[in-house]
Amino acid sequence: MKTNLSAGLIRAVVALGLTVPVALQTGCLVVAAGAAAAGTVVYVRGELKSSLPDSYEAVVKAANQAIDSLRFRKTEEEGDALKTEIEARTGTDKSVEIDIVRVSDSLTEVHIRVGVFGDESMSLTILDKIKESL
Repeated sequence: MKTNLSAGLIRAVVALGLTVPVALQTGCLVVAAGAAAAGTVVYVRGELKSSLPDSYEAVVKAANQAIDSLRFRKTEEEGDALKTEIEARTGTDKSVEIDIVRVSDSLTEVHIRVGVFGDESMSLTILDKIKESL
């Protein structure tokens, strides 16, 4: 009887060990899938992602205004009709990367990373400045 109980316990622990990581990964995917809704903000692995209910051109302009407003030094901007990448440096020489992606005529994704590992607070400040300029 102890053998059956031990084998059952081992199976339960193994099943739980396999289920929890899958559940956690699924949860991340659900959160990421929710990012498609306008106004959603998600911070994952050092990068802030947000969908804005504004035109691509307006968001690119607002991102540049946010950089000026925060007195960052823009170092590079590359883009086309679908995606723009803006790079800047803060006063403390932290890197700032803003990627702007056109989803539709009235929906634009913004991805912000500050520094190598990310800075959630500063990323939110940048996003707020972008929103103020829209």
